[in-house]
Amino acid sequence: MKRGFTLIELAVTLLVLAVAVGVSAPSIARGLDALRTRAEAAGVATFLRAAREQAITHNRSYEVRVIPEEGVIELRTGDAVRSTRRMASGVHIAADPPSVTFLPKGVTSGGRLRVEMPGRRGYLIILDALTGRVSTQRLEL
Repeated sequence: MKRGFTLIELAVTLLVLAVAVGVSAPSIARGLDALRTRAEAAGVATFLRAAREQAITHNRSYEVRVIPEEGVIELRTGDAVRSTRRMASGVHIAADPPSVTFLPKGVTSGGRLRVEMPGRRGYLIILDALTGRVSTQRLEL
């Protein structure tokens, strides 16, 4: 008696593997998009916290300006751009109001930023005007 696999057994095994990969690929892609959006929201929140720390440390006002068309946030003092952060491809950012000021005492003018991948998942970043605290909430789109 010979040992081994027949051609039909190999073809059926490959078909089962192809179906499994075909079914799982879309969910993996969605998971990667969600991970990218979450990472971008965390990066923006870190950028804002750093702006607050700079304002306290250097005892001067700093402005964070959001440019949604370009997917960029800028840290500014007066007319000088100190630092910029660009969003990853496919991730959009919007702010209300479009610029936020951090004062030397650690307080801010307040605002809300939305970081989202259209049609997927998004995050709301809230700047508390009294405390300067930056918090993040997940949005279901």
